[in-house]
Amino acid sequence: MTVGGLQTGVDLAALTTYKLGGRADRFLEAVTVQDLLGVTPVEGQVLIVGRGSNLVIADEGFPGLVIRLGSGFGHIELVAGGGVVAGGSAPLPAVARSAARWGRSGLEWMVGVPGSVGGAVRMNAGCFGRDIAASMIEATVVDVRTGTLRSVTPSQLGMAYRHSEIRVDDVVISSRFSTVQGDKTKVEAAMREITRWRRDHQPGGTLNAGSVFKNPPGDAAGRIIDDLGLKGFRVGGVAVSEKHANFMVADPSASARDVWELVHRVRLAVREATGIDLQPEIQFAGFEERP
Repeated sequence: MTVGGLQTGVDLAALTTYKLGGRADRFLEAVTVQDLLGVTPVEGQVLIVGRGSNLVIADEGFPGLVIRLGSGFGHIELVAGGGVVAGGSAPLPAVARSAARWGRSGLEWMVGVPGSVGGAVRMNAGCFGRDIAASMIEATVVDVRTGTLRSVTPSQLGMAYRHSEIRVDDVVISSRFSTVQGDKTKVEAAMREITRWRRDHQPGGTLNAGSVFKNPPGDAAGRIIDDLGLKGFRVGGVAVSEKHANFMVADPSASARDVWELVHRVRLAVREATGIDLQPEIQFAGFEERP
């Protein structure tokens, strides 16, 4: 895959953790900020792809421009005052481990989130009672439709549970996080505990996209789905995980449409049985309708 220039017909499946989906009409893997600014004017739909850990792309592909940040945006550095600055393509676990090496605390929870910094800011990712909004000082964003660059704070983005007001055309190219001085041994021990918990409670080593639904207020989506006896419920090559009911695991025969259909049926079953309308946390791209 070449980088730094527009391409056509790029296969997107390999860029997602489900390994599903079709091709992009146009694709840009940006190496520099200038690559992003130079893509203006943009016509049609835009999709920003990070590590693909929260994304399902339609089997037919994406009818627009897909942008992915390359390794030039993967930097992680400790700055004056104890802040940590990370590029938009930097993996959150790498940010957590870098902070730990520097004896900084506050970002341990990031080791449990498989996404990139840019995607995490976009959805206000989090786990274990922490999220991006609680740690972020500011982010730098490029609007590829207008070719403008700006800095934004969590309050300006209206960050809430799994939500921010990052626009569809915005690319988060970096973010600065606050940390405090910590005991390196304790920080690393906390990260090991998070990693152990994920290994024990979530279906690692499978094709999935993490938590499918947001937790409703005061409850857990996985508990609700489990109580309805939906573990193992299958559509085509995708099934509700037997290990954690808010995960949907694909096998090699799966299609992106299978994922969409399973999410739709589980959401409908929960709504009919409990009146709760679970909201999908994963993003569907290239589909004409929401599940």
